[in-house]
Amino acid sequence: MNLVVVGDALLDVDVVGSVNRVCPDGPAPVLDLEAERPRAGGAGLAAVLAAADGACTTLVTALADDAEAAVLRSLLDAVDVVASRSPGTTVVKSRLRAGEHSLARVDRGGSDEPPTVSDAMVAAVRRADAVLVSDYGRGMAADPRLRDLLAAAARRVPVVWDPHPCGPEPVAGVRLFTPNLSEARKAASVAGAGLDAACRAAETLRDRYRLQAVAVTLGNQGALLHLGGRTSVVVPAPRVAVLDPCGAGDRFASSVAVNLLRGVALDDAVAHGVVAAAEFVSVRGTRDPRQSLAVVRARGGTVVATGGCFDILHTGHARTLLAARQLGDFLVVCLNSDASVRRLKGSARPLNNERDRAEMLRALGCVDAVVLFDDDTPCALLRELRPDVWVKGGDYSAETLPETGVLAEWGGRSVVVPYHAGRSTTRLADLLVQPR
Repeated sequence: MNLVVVGDALLDVDVVGSVNRVCPDGPAPVLDLEAERPRAGGAGLAAVLAAADGACTTLVTALADDAEAAVLRSLLDAVDVVASRSPGTTVVKSRLRAGEHSLARVDRGGSDEPPTVSDAMVAAVRRADAVLVSDYGRGMAADPRLRDLLAAAARRVPVVWDPHPCGPEPVAGVRLFTPNLSEARKAASVAGAGLDAACRAAETLRDRYRLQAVAVTLGNQGALLHLGGRTSVVVPAPRVAVLDPCGAGDRFASSVAVNLLRGVALDDAVAHGVVAAAEFVSVRGTRDPRQSLAVVRARGGTVVATGGCFDILHTGHARTLLAARQLGDFLVVCLNSDASVRRLKGSARPLNNERDRAEMLRALGCVDAVVLFDDDTPCALLRELRPDVWVKGGDYSAETLPETGVLAEWGGRSVVVPYHAGRSTTRLADLLVQPR
């Protein structure tokens, strides 16, 4: 099963530093440079995210012949890249950041000439089991030859179209069109705000472009999915503290496309996409929990960690997690992967896969981050995360926990919270399989 991402690949660069003074010749902050961190952007980001979700991913794009394109290619090593020669220079978007705040963005590169489509790109699209069009207004989605291919693809496989205000309209038959509210209102010439405007815009766009469905993304309010007629589904987003909103739309579209590739129903795919986007932009999310820990520590906060399989959440889990969160400012759950659970619990476990278990944990208000590990114990992960406190629920003593010695390496400590007898996943699993 192959997902083909078609669109404009860009290079994003985070120029990171600190601001401690104002420029003497004008009211501008002075950024003392600490690091420059390149990232795949545009369709490149969407492809990288799809590959990280486990999908076999091909990126169909145009790349320039310059040093920036070489950097971009190096960031796409998990993706099969089928690219023609871009007539201009690589589009680079540099964000100047001080701590959690963006100061400015500097854009450069590009060309007024449209990219060309090669025979290899055509063949890649024809082999697709699902397609994501990640349009950044640089010409790929407007190519007539490519549009004919995408229209044909929409008649046989799921096609998700993530638009850009400067890009072309989608081809007919697209499985899901994913504008944000501003893009949807402008394209549909709809006034107003909120869900009513989103619904009217989605209905207009679906009929005008002959689409199967439209999902208008609403930022921290989630998304509105319009399926035709008067049927609309509001998919709320988890409440999260946003660290950086950049890339949320790419994360939403890539997650939806991967789920449709795997045969997930459209409404469920959109729900997964909303959660994935929230995680991606969140200070509590899984894009980079280590970055979240750095923010907490910079504020002088205490990082608490706990771990386990959490196969079927029950009151014992909830009480342990709540008690752990009350011991600090940020709670990260070290979650056994499916493979780890099978080794520990047997081939019949887990009952819920790692993705669902992680989603359930993140839905709890007391959990700030979830990180998977494949080993039998979380010791290696703990050495990487270096929490201040490790919490275990049950009839243990802190001295007998294997994690106690690990945390002592950096001055952390292990604690035990009360055990809740009669509440266990094994007991619940046994009850589920007993004959009535």
